[in-house]
This record gives sequence, structure tokens and C-alpha cells, in this order.
Amino acid sequence: MAGYLIEYNRRTGDWKVQEFAGPSGHQDALRARLAKERSRTDTDIEIASINGDSLETVKKTHSRYFEGHELLSA
Repeated sequence: MAGYLIEYNRRTGDWKVQEFAGPSGHQDALRARLAKERSRTDTDIEIASINGDSLETVKKTHSRYFEGHELLSA
């Protein structure tokens, strides 16, 4: 099942998402989340890993993470 790593700014509502596809995607997303949490310096940034069959489904089931603007990765 695919996994999605979401970085969500609690203050602004802005967000970034990274998809991890394939059968181990959910595990890869969780590992990425744990690594990001260890290096996080801004406590306003929430880091979540969510499993789903598609990003559209995750946007419906976890809509609070997608209320602001999408931030593009550099």
C-alpha cells in the first residue's frame, strides 16, 4: 500500500506531501517520518505518515492537512 509523508504547518495550514509507492510504501513513509521528526526544529510543523490507496483518498480522509496551500519542494 502506498504511504504519504505530510509536512503540515499548524500556524498557516500550508503543507507538503511526498508519495511512497509500492508494496513497502507505507513502511518507507513511516521511516521518512521518523527521520524528519528527529531533525525537526520548528514545533509548528506536524509530520505525519498516512497510508492510502491514493492521494485523493488521503485528502478526503485527512482533509485538515490539506486546507492551506501546497508548498513545493526545492
